[in-house]
Amino acid sequence: MNTTLSLLTKNVRGVLAASAAFSVMATAPVFAQEAEKSVKAEDVEQIAVVGSRAAPRSVADSAVPIDIISDEEFKQQGATDMVSMMQTVVPSFNVNDQPINDASTLVRPANLRGMASDHTLVLVNGKRRHRSAVITFLGGGLSDGAQGPDISVIPAAALKQVEVLRDGAAAQYGSDAIAGVINFVLNDASEGGMFEARYGSYYEGDGDMIQLSGNVGMPLSDKGFINLSAEYRTADDTSRSVQRADAAGLIAAGNTYVADPAQIWGSPEIKHDIKLFANLGLELSNTAEAYMFGNYAEREVEGGFYFRNPHNRGGVNDGGTNEDGEQLLLVGDLTGDMSGNCPTDIVVGDNVLENPRYINEVLNNPDCFAFNEILPGGFTPRFGGTVTDMSLVFGTKGELDNDITYDVSLNLGQNEVDFAISNTINPSMGPDTPFEFSPGRYTQSEQTLDIDFTKPFDVGFHEPLFVATGFQYRNESYESFAGDTASYEIGPLATQGFGIGSNGFPGLAANSQGRVSRNNIAFYIDAEAYITESFMLAGALRYEDFSDFGDTTKGKIAFRWQALDNIAFRGAFSTGFKAPTLGQSNVRNVTTAFGTGGQLIDRATLPPTDPVSQLKGGEQLTPEESKSITFGVVADFDNGLFITADYYNIELTDRISTASGIALTEEDIATLLAQGINDASSFSEISFFTNDFDTTTEGLDVVANYAMEMMGGETKFSLAYNWTSTEVDRASDNISDYRIRMLEDNLPAVRYSATANHTNGDWRFLARLNYYGSIFEDHLDSALPIEKISSEITVDLEVAYNVTEEFTVTVGAKNAFDEYPDENNTDAGGITYAEIAGSAYPTTSPIGINGGFYYLRGVYTF
Repeated sequence: MNTTLSLLTKNVRGVLAASAAFSVMATAPVFAQEAEKSVKAEDVEQIAVVGSRAAPRSVADSAVPIDIISDEEFKQQGATDMVSMMQTVVPSFNVNDQPINDASTLVRPANLRGMASDHTLVLVNGKRRHRSAVITFLGGGLSDGAQGPDISVIPAAALKQVEVLRDGAAAQYGSDAIAGVINFVLNDASEGGMFEARYGSYYEGDGDMIQLSGNVGMPLSDKGFINLSAEYRTADDTSRSVQRADAAGLIAAGNTYVADPAQIWGSPEIKHDIKLFANLGLELSNTAEAYMFGNYAEREVEGGFYFRNPHNRGGVNDGGTNEDGEQLLLVGDLTGDMSGNCPTDIVVGDNVLENPRYINEVLNNPDCFAFNEILPGGFTPRFGGTVTDMSLVFGTKGELDNDITYDVSLNLGQNEVDFAISNTINPSMGPDTPFEFSPGRYTQSEQTLDIDFTKPFDVGFHEPLFVATGFQYRNESYESFAGDTASYEIGPLATQGFGIGSNGFPGLAANSQGRVSRNNIAFYIDAEAYITESFMLAGALRYEDFSDFGDTTKGKIAFRWQALDNIAFRGAFSTGFKAPTLGQSNVRNVTTAFGTGGQLIDRATLPPTDPVSQLKGGEQLTPEESKSITFGVVADFDNGLFITADYYNIELTDRISTASGIALTEEDIATLLAQGINDASSFSEISFFTNDFDTTTEGLDVVANYAMEMMGGETKFSLAYNWTSTEVDRASDNISDYRIRMLEDNLPAVRYSATANHTNGDWRFLARLNYYGSIFEDHLDSALPIEKISSEITVDLEVAYNVTEEFTVTVGAKNAFDEYPDENNTDAGGITYAEIAGSAYPTTSPIGINGGFYYLRGVYTF
């Protein structure tokens, strides 16, 4: 339900804070209005500023754990994108870099409480945020196949605060809220503003970043506001690569055309990143108001891809092997009637370019062709695309007779990704191939109607029983558009063993494009009240009916007990679900990945109901189901020390993910070709989405805050600690042992950050220590054994000075001591992981692979 979460403060126990944007169990703007009549002005002000740096980060009087992060906390760190900012300030929020990881390069998947990126519901101003069109086919194991919202399109300049509900909430908000809810509250100031300029670079001298952002508030007549925000950012790519062993061998053998390094591992280039947000409100009467907010964002990203070896790249140079096991060169006959008598037995040796047979029978023979003629050093594609995001929400809310409040809104959202790949070829087109392709685009569209009501009832409890009820209708569609013809064309050399489509990311064929849609309706009811002065009880029930797979009913119950003046206990039990997305049920995609045999292959991800998938066990997807328990303690001492500790346990059954790569036999390919699937000969492996495993995730979040006077100023200390453990309880044969290990151990079991923020006059000093526990990485999608990566500690430092009341200059460093993860130096049969892959460091390391980052920031406020 798209409503406001209840924030019960010490001063007004049970008050639903109107400024807090979403409530634990029920919307109750009437209650907030009643509170304003009965408490002092300064108490109301304390409610309105909850979440600022002067207040605890977690709401003390909530029945479930909520972090409230002020806009200032986002400004006091070196990260520039919203996903990385969230990781710094939320204890159980994890994200890592995504170099050479297909669509994950465009939208990085993030994980809350050990769940996949689409297990967290995202709201803006309390309204459901639409999904991204990007499906993270390679999501580091945990988020493989996830399709969540793209929160990186939200500029920090647009925010008033961010609220993170760390508890299962599907019974309140519907699908996806298994791990929790993140609500981005937009700035609603009607005056003033700011402008910020920021520059940063990595210690290595690459990844230069420039960001400009601003916010301005203006009155809308004398009864409303218009708040506008904008951000523009560019960033150069980085490289933490070493030369691959196979590329080094080619160079040593005399092939001077191979680049050094042949393959780039690092952050992608952000060519441009534009974000615009608007938030408007207007008082219509003493009891009603209208509101509207929306955004437009566009981001173009380009990153590296895997090196194509000119001797053995499948579908390009690989002609098989002879009886002695020697690698042969793939040679095509250009005559059309196969009269060229082109050789099929040329042994590539150490350097085929020096082979006399290649020179005489191929290079100097116009009837025969090998890609070594135009790409003698092989090639490394550049992959990326443009992500466009837009939304518009408008509605009205107010108070009717008998203390009934209402909120009616219409929510329109769309996200589109237009893929691009360059420095590659369509092998089947031979020498006529272009080298740049637009392999297709995908669009996710959603429209939501919300009608919400709340009313307090005096039933003899210590405080009124607040009841919320409402209705939601949501329609969503997922549309795929064909790429340019050359990106999927079946060229004249296809029958001779050459691959079809743009190599690395074949285009979506015209006969595979299309649009699928569904709708669902939901009804909910919540209730919440202080039964006694010290005991609060809340419950929720939600029914949803989807047009494509049926209905479901979920519930939740929560409590809070003030056991002592300074100690309270809280807890919740809930059931939840996540509906399979339209993208997961219908998308078609082919990507390059390391196959089960350790070599680069083309893996096709197909709908689970596709004949190819069904041949290997694919079935119609069903919803994921969850049971969640949270229990915690809140301690708020008179000396200012504030601590919350919350245990959680989430049982998730029928989890949706992509199956591990399933190799196709020659018989399989022949069957597919007979079914009219003409490009089946290009597939080495297939994958599809499947409900094939269950997990239990448990963990502990600890948040602590303390402030004290010291050294002539004030210092605020904070700690955010998380322990998470996941076990795979059930898995089918479609989920490999490597995938299971990644699901269980690819996130740090323990992660915490400890921050000290000291203010003295015009100066401010910040130091933050970040600890990341050890993880296990499945190198290159099962191509190499799983390796343990040691725990790491990084330190962030920042110094700010107020030059004037309006202008502040900040210098800082993220990972100030330039820490890197363990090097990829594990021996794999006389060769290191780094030499096999070309990556100096484990690519899923939680501290990243780029090292230290310094920045300079200037902020002017008015």
